[in-house]
Amino acid sequence: MNQQPGRGVKPAPHRLAPLVTPRSVALVGASPKPGTVGRGMIASAMMGESPSRIYRINPNYPEIDGIRCYASLADLPEPAEMVVLGVANARLEAALADAIAHGARAATIFASCYLENDREPKLTARLSAMAKEANIAICGGNCMGFYNLEYGLRICGFPPPDWMRAGGIAFITHSGSAFSALCHNDKRLGLNLAVSAGQELATTVADYLDYALTLESTKVVGLFLETVRDPAGFVAGLAKAQQKNVPVVALKVGRTAESAALAVSHSGALAGNHAAYEALFDRYNVIAVDTMDDLVNALHLYAAGRDLAPGGIATMHDSGGFRELTMDLAVEREVPFAKIGAETTAKLAARLDYGLEPINPLDAWGTGNDWEGIFSDCMQALLDDPDTALGALCVETRDGYALTEGYCEMLRQIRAQTSKPVILTTNVASNSSDDVAVRLAKDGVPVLSGVASMLTVIRKAMDRRDRIAQPPSRVAQASAGLRAKWSARLATGATLDEAESLSLLQDYGIPVLPHRIVEDDAALLKAAQELGAPLALKTAAPGIFHKSDVGGVKLNLADATALKSAYADLKSRLGARVLVMKMAGKGVELSFGLTRDAQFGPVVMLGAGGVLIEMLKDRRFALPPFGPDEAARHLNALALRPLLDGHRGAPPADFAALYNALSRFSVLAADLGDLIAEIDINPLLAGPNGCVALDALIVPRKD
Repeated sequence: MNQQPGRGVKPAPHRLAPLVTPRSVALVGASPKPGTVGRGMIASAMMGESPSRIYRINPNYPEIDGIRCYASLADLPEPAEMVVLGVANARLEAALADAIAHGARAATIFASCYLENDREPKLTARLSAMAKEANIAICGGNCMGFYNLEYGLRICGFPPPDWMRAGGIAFITHSGSAFSALCHNDKRLGLNLAVSAGQELATTVADYLDYALTLESTKVVGLFLETVRDPAGFVAGLAKAQQKNVPVVALKVGRTAESAALAVSHSGALAGNHAAYEALFDRYNVIAVDTMDDLVNALHLYAAGRDLAPGGIATMHDSGGFRELTMDLAVEREVPFAKIGAETTAKLAARLDYGLEPINPLDAWGTGNDWEGIFSDCMQALLDDPDTALGALCVETRDGYALTEGYCEMLRQIRAQTSKPVILTTNVASNSSDDVAVRLAKDGVPVLSGVASMLTVIRKAMDRRDRIAQPPSRVAQASAGLRAKWSARLATGATLDEAESLSLLQDYGIPVLPHRIVEDDAALLKAAQELGAPLALKTAAPGIFHKSDVGGVKLNLADATALKSAYADLKSRLGARVLVMKMAGKGVELSFGLTRDAQFGPVVMLGAGGVLIEMLKDRRFALPPFGPDEAARHLNALALRPLLDGHRGAPPADFAALYNALSRFSVLAADLGDLIAEIDINPLLAGPNGCVALDALIVPRKD
């Protein structure tokens, strides 16, 4: 029986507690020399107000800064719970062994862990094995360390600035430079936890994510990822964040083959199939971004602790030109503006100077007379409108400038009078003032850099909001006995021919056209009589899986003469075995696909079909299974989606049938995904009377 802690009973400490909230810390390699890692880690550890007891370790110094320096871990008055190894690569193995023997329960390693002419297994593998055998957590190697500002502890070889403050952002990164870029340069950020995970010798991003989600102060989690070394733990962390409604913002690098190769050389990280990450992030409503600017702006937006209301954005400007630019950028990103009502329009018209239009987006700068009152009343009116999700003032800022100070005071007052997000965004990304931004951020008004990035982030925030508002998707179950029916065939490892592939699809509820396998003229004519013209012939010769490439497809065969001629050609070149199929009607060609990712399992693909699949790169990826509602969302995201509405008088496609087919395909993927390497349904024809798979290839897993 599961037992929950009773009232007044503290839950068990988190498994990372010895690392991120240690009672005592030993700095091995501490040094008084300026500019060294040994000096930096002393300065970092002494900067906060952590309850951790800090000990310096270096046999070359009896004291540093008037504080005793111990010759070794064995000389300490107590076991150090966490040991920071500020030593060179050549000394790491012995130093970690010493820490383990000492009884340390965690360690931090800054060094790269690479040795020239190293033996097998490599140093990274040896250190990892030592840590796992001793069951100790390790931050690094090849990392910058971590900051637990909520606990008051800073562990880093390079002293952080003294202006860092605690807040609601947890940032976990594989990149030490990304760690520095945010923690050491952006004064707006309020962090409760920042981790440079490095090589994850024993402790992974999944572990840090789980810890961050135990902190009540965490309002948003930011991730800079090269890979995921603990897929199951990472998925569990994303599910936990979703359950707690904590936004996760992720920047995954290694999206291209070239970048993935660099990731391997940089940190030994296998970047993985980016399609799987797309699907994973979509499943757990992660805000996936492509740039550091978007990552930082998203963190600032959510750090304020307010979710978007329903509706669109309301923006206010002091420039007509910048207002037009904002409109252009918003249309490109499909960011809707709030459709303000007549009451709001009247309020704006009553306050604006003559000649200014009472519309959203709003240019509110006229003569400058009573500008503070005008801006305040107009922004309040925009935010009070029921269709406004958030309000944004789009202006540049300057420390000590009266206009800027007026804007700031206005935003503070308005924030206090609304539950909706209120933000300031600069028009130009490089234009921001530190003091203004910091003061506003502390008061709950995020300052975002650059209107283009701001709009990109808002579009993603709207998508997240809308997903949360949707009811859970109802997922069908695979019929009993289907897995048993097909598992033996798939276990052979031999690729299914088209007839077998279509039969499997049909069993799982994906519509297919009537067809027959024939091997002589008599069987061909009988099949033709049963199916009716017009017909298609395809070679069914064993081993030919891309039939068009070898001239193995004959279409629109309207009579017996055409049918016999086509069959004679195929038989002479490719063999007597063919598949005869009824020709489909008109429709839009799509494709369904399945691949198996080594980290996250089966991944479903939906995209353009026919020859367009490679040309357009118009595709979506999803983790199975999912229901028709989820299928509709993926389909609606395709660029070809308008073609399904009908074109030049053509009737629209049967959307319900298409949604159901994709949902059923996802059920197949979930049920048999561990047995299948890939599935290619191309094309799948979507027409007014339903959809059908016209061709399919199913390749079982070889292992």
